[in-house]
Amino acid sequence: MFCAAMTAMAQAAPFTLTSPGTPDGGKFTSDPAAVRCGGKDISPPFAWTGAPAGTASFAMTAWDQDGQKGQGVAHMVVYGIAPTTTSLAAGVLSGPATGFVAGSNLAGPGGLLGFCPPPGSAPHAYQFTIFALDLPPNALAPGLGRADFFAAIKGHTLDVASFVAFYNR
Repeated sequence: MFCAAMTAMAQAAPFTLTSPGTPDGGKFTSDPAAVRCGGKDISPPFAWTGAPAGTASFAMTAWDQDGQKGQGVAHMVVYGIAPTTTSLAAGVLSGPATGFVAGSNLAGPGGLLGFCPPPGSAPHAYQFTIFALDLPPNALAPGLGRADFFAAIKGHTLDVASFVAFYNR
């Protein structure tokens, strides 16, 4: 029985997160839709596969590790995404909270806060992470900031997947 369980685990597809049109480790174009300084401030599209069994909801964060002179910037904290969801179209995470619960980013409650690194800076690394949770979609209160979100999901994360994309002006 142990060998059968190990074989099944080895054959399970890994949990992965992608943003169609932007490869992991790649660079957003010089005018990505998600730019808020002189752009349209529209969230990029996302897709994920390989969620673990028992996933009751998904959550996503976007973190700019280079923002605020290395202190980092929370660009997005959203959660309560239905377990049947496997993708989000461009713009979904920057509009009204439909299909997700908005936490708080650097600017306050809301979805994705678009990118706006200082002109001429080195490319900033934006890490997008999806969390497969054992919590139902309505388990967390709206408006959680990044630290409170991480405290709330402690012990409830089944798996995570991330990708990084770079951008500078």
